Amino acid sequence: MGLQEREILNEAEVDILISRMTRQLIENHNLFENSILIGVQPRGIYVANRLKQKLKELSGIDVTTGAIDTTFFRDDFRRKDKPLLPSVNNIDFSIESKKIILTDDVLFSGRTVRAAMDALMTYGRPSSIELLVLVDRRFSRNLPIEANYVGKYIDTLSNERVEVMWKETENIDKVILVKK
Repeated sequence: MGLQEREILNEAEVDILISRMTRQLIENHNLFENSILIGVQPRGIYVANRLKQKLKELSGIDVTTGAIDTTFFRDDFRRKDKPLLPSVNNIDFSIESKKIILTDDVLFSGRTVRAAMDALMTYGRPSSIELLVLVDRRFSRNLPIEANYVGKYIDTLSNERVEVMWKETENIDKVILVKK
């Protein structure tokens, strides 16, 4: 039996969700004078970059943006059969006493977010950390982690996978649900 795909979000819908979440961020962070966007590698950086771009477009705000790699902070990193290839951390600024908005494409078990928070703490102690995700796979958490900003909630089965495609890598903005 092959893979079955179902489109969850198309390009226009992805843009609408990014715009909505950007407006929510503006409402809560005003001019972003003490707030920073940090994308979780590898795919959360696309969310952070889109938000940065939309913030500039909607309000002229140029928010500080970075990227964090979770490879060596994951609770399963020693269980992998293949050698680990970490992504680059891009935090060349202080996060001390800043409001961090951690971004990722999909929230599933919560393990990656926990690892990202642990990795962030090696850079300093922020005043707060919020989580923004494009897609939240409800009812699939292993850890008590909840997003502050969600583009779309999706109920999934354990044999389904959510794939987010970005123009930067797949030449299209789209979210699909793949059934194994």
